[in-house]
Amino acid sequence: MLTQEDLEQEQDARPEWLRIPEAIKRFGISRTKLYELISDGDIRSVSLRKRGQVRGTRLISYDSMCDYLNELADQQQR
Repeated sequence: MLTQEDLEQEQDARPEWLRIPEAIKRFGISRTKLYELISDGDIRSVSLRKRGQVRGTRLISYDSMCDYLNELADQQQR
């Protein structure tokens, strides 16, 4: 059982942004599904790249991912 101290430490350690591989591990969602959620506008993300570059680093908002999953869970309980 988690204590209040454990919960506070977890909250402090929670990142604001996740890279795609981290989001896959943390939320158990496939890479394809993450990109679908991004393109549909269901979760927030940013791409870090220099002007003119094709490749960059995609970051996912932890809070928007949690919000999406909570909304989905609420819809399924109705």
